[in-house]
Amino acid sequence: MRKTQPKKIPLAPDPKFNDKLVTRFVNNLMWQGKKSIALTIFYDALDKVAKQTNEDGYEIWRRALTNVTPAVEVRSRRIGGATFQIPSEVRADRKVSLSIKWLIRFSRDRNGRSMADKLANEIVAASKGEGGAFKKKEDTHRMAEANKAFSHFKI
Repeated sequence: MRKTQPKKIPLAPDPKFNDKLVTRFVNNLMWQGKKSIALTIFYDALDKVAKQTNEDGYEIWRRALTNVTPAVEVRSRRIGGATFQIPSEVRADRKVSLSIKWLIRFSRDRNGRSMADKLANEIVAASKGEGGAFKKKEDTHRMAEANKAFSHFKI
């Protein structure tokens, strides 16, 4: 890299749970800078999760995020004309980023009336170890396991 990386801008915690992780999730959920709408969707989804499971929606969401968080991933590296998938550990910041993106992406792909419904269903599924986002994590781990032989190449 030629230039210095920009400083990370500190996030403001969200109004309801006073948690920076919620703000990060809502920022990824947001489209066209409409943060208030994204916040409403997120809070509605947590209310629906709480209704479905009779537990705290926030805690279920936290559990879902940890269930979806990957430990290893594969990265492509070209060595001697061949491209190898080399397994590597995921940085802490990227772990969170991937889990948030996967939860949102697979909730958008679900069937349902509103985004809040779809997000609630994906959160409940991920907390139980099911759903698209959890399957994505499992597939990522499986790929890394299958390519373990190339781990000595290191990136």
